[in-house]
Amino acid sequence: PQNIYYNSANNVKPSVKIARPKVFIPVFPGTNCEYDMARAFEKAGGEASLFVFRNITPSDIEYSINEMVRLIGGSQIIALPGGFSSGDEPAGSGKFIATVFRNPRVSEAVNEFLQEDGLMLGVCNGFQALIKLGLLPYGEIRDMDGSSPTLTFNKIGRHVSCMVRTKVVSSLSPWLSKSKVGDIHTIAISHGEGRFAASREMMTQLIKNGQVATQYVDFNPNGSIDSVEGITSPDGRIFGKMGHSERTGINIGKNVPGDKEQLIFRAGVEYFS
Repeated sequence: PQNIYYNSANNVKPSVKIARPKVFIPVFPGTNCEYDMARAFEKAGGEASLFVFRNITPSDIEYSINEMVRLIGGSQIIALPGGFSSGDEPAGSGKFIATVFRNPRVSEAVNEFLQEDGLMLGVCNGFQALIKLGLLPYGEIRDMDGSSPTLTFNKIGRHVSCMVRTKVVSSLSPWLSKSKVGDIHTIAISHGEGRFAASREMMTQLIKNGQVATQYVDFNPNGSIDSVEGITSPDGRIFGKMGHSERTGINIGKNVPGDKEQLIFRAGVEYFS
């Protein structure tokens, strides 16, 4: 794979310091990594709030939209967990989550949240949603067009579930402030549509901006262009990645060598301290 290295003094700082930032984790039908993500943020010192999006009736959806707007307004971090929202239908992963976030009230709440120094994280299914919203790589909710990057089916033609090594190649993002460029971590992956696809022109721009944050090392499990595993928004405050950095623990992967603690959750929490 092409090795990409980008160093940049991280000048992005929040205007308000908070001892225990609040983390909003929306749970959609089909997502399944919310408890792992909440535990990771709580371990790092954050206060995680899980909210299950209800969609059985129109009144359920109205209630859920109102609650999302309220919770976004009271949080410093929005974290989108992995899984298979609505069974990755219709026609692709992350679309249900993206549709909810495109609701005008939710979209406005997210825009205000980002203007007030908020951080966003999307892992696996959450990464797919951030891409489909345009929050990655553009840093704002916008429509996708022919030049937009996407996450699509793995080149192998099936789901992959294994441990992979990833390398930090940019210091732009606050989420990677606890890592150094060149650090390698061993992280779990589990996805069927994780191949990052973009034009060469788009890749050139992302690399120049330092928005390519992490790459696969030695083994590219899905065929992503330039072995991309994770990217950020132009200012680094929005970070999306396919690898499940939240899947760590004392007895997890004991027989697999490598550093499994990427520390992105601690970095996100301590950004506000």
